[in-house]
Amino acid sequence: MLYRAFLRVVDRLPLPSLRVQRLTAIAVVLTQAGIAVTGSVVRVTASGLGCPTWPQCFPGSFTPVAVAEVPGFHQAVEFGNRLLTFVVTLFAALIVLAVTRARRRREVLIYAWLMPGGTVVQAIIGGITVRTGLLWWTVAVHLLASMAMVWLAMVLYAKICEPDDGIETVQVPAPLRWLTALSGVALAGVLIAGTLVTAAGPHAGDKSIERPVARLQIEITTLVHLHSQLLVGYLALLVGLGFGLYAVGITKDVRTRLFVLLAVVCAQALVGVVQYFTDVPGALVAIHVAGAGACTAATAALWASLRTREPVPAEAPAPQPA
Repeated sequence: MLYRAFLRVVDRLPLPSLRVQRLTAIAVVLTQAGIAVTGSVVRVTASGLGCPTWPQCFPGSFTPVAVAEVPGFHQAVEFGNRLLTFVVTLFAALIVLAVTRARRRREVLIYAWLMPGGTVVQAIIGGITVRTGLLWWTVAVHLLASMAMVWLAMVLYAKICEPDDGIETVQVPAPLRWLTALSGVALAGVLIAGTLVTAAGPHAGDKSIERPVARLQIEITTLVHLHSQLLVGYLALLVGLGFGLYAVGITKDVRTRLFVLLAVVCAQALVGVVQYFTDVPGALVAIHVAGAGACTAATAALWASLRTREPVPAEAPAPQPA
């Protein structure tokens, strides 16, 4: 009943072109990844408790309040990050409206509705993170959830670009699709290990002496080695996948996405090496988080390109009688 009412309201909106749908989907990918980057800025500037409560910034106020205990800079950084949630929500809502108005297929609609739903879940996780005083594992879950949203948003973009009345086409043999899925699992391992490195690292998100942030009590060098070894394994899987794809023959689209993914992963590895030998400067942490989002989006794009919907071939005209 409610959904039918929603459809009646949506039908009054202008019909969005495919280009508008694509641009909106790209904006969803960028905002989902972008808020993870701004979250890392909050962390490296020790502004994680600039707003010490949630959903309000201070008890009785949704906006920053001038108090001696919390510097204004930290309040501005944390509150600014919270405001970006409205931008993420806006584009998540716009993509739902766009694909619903365009009457896209069920698969696209499901992925689109995951955007606002996932954003709400992310906001709740963020609230738990603040209320637990930036407990390390809540921060880790917060980042991993952001990466999951980036993956889903990238797949949504790929699905939007496909024709609804197209023919499902498998671009490569099943073993290579499974190998691509395995690379996604390897990426998840790299991301998890990366959050553990951060949890034991120098950027706790807050420098309060009265309420020190609990840290992961594991030697950071051990975690860095684990993280780097998993990244090497992930890259090795991608190289092996590349050889396999070339052996069976691939489309130009798949080849482009493979090269982009390899380039992004290599760049991310280089940033990690520089971080290690420069004592993890804050600016590189933000760049590294952006790289994690790029790796996630590129892996999702490659995965989506291996099973697509292709336009129905046009029927050849009937031969004219002699």
